[in-house]
Amino acid sequence: MEKIFKGPAIFLDRNDINTDEIIPAKYLTEITKEALRPYILEDLKLDGFDPAGDELKNARVVVTRENFGCGSSREHAPWVFEVNGVHTIIAQSYARIFRQNTFNGGMLAIELPKEDVDALFALQEKGSVTIDVDLDAQVVHASAGGLKSDFPFKISEFDKALVKAGGWVEFADARY
Repeated sequence: MEKIFKGPAIFLDRNDINTDEIIPAKYLTEITKEALRPYILEDLKLDGFDPAGDELKNARVVVTRENFGCGSSREHAPWVFEVNGVHTIIAQSYARIFRQNTFNGGMLAIELPKEDVDALFALQEKGSVTIDVDLDAQVVHASAGGLKSDFPFKISEFDKALVKAGGWVEFADARY
């Protein structure tokens, strides 16, 4: 079954959003991914952002700025997005371990240049933004209020294979 990377986007307009803001450390004793669900972005402080709001609950894509996922290295940070239905994160850059943990979980971590991220943020002025990612063509299609924009991206063949397989475990099971 082909994975579909499409849905409403939420915008987190700040650099250096760290793993403690993504999932607070006090929840790292939870033993299932599902137990993390209610705590997504609980400690993130941004003007107008409500971690319990419908915008986050409905989001399938996160668009953010530089150095996303910095801080402590932990798999829980991508997991909390996964269990909340977020399958794609688009940022200018990532902390290396967060980025790889995202691919290892079968999710997309797309890096775009600042100009493209700025253009995505500007698209919000037209209304709610929907993102559709063509993984094979390596293009992000974004639309809002009748306006459409495309943003090419690069991904290694290995990371693409991890995503298509559904993550590292599924990738390894199919090959070894």
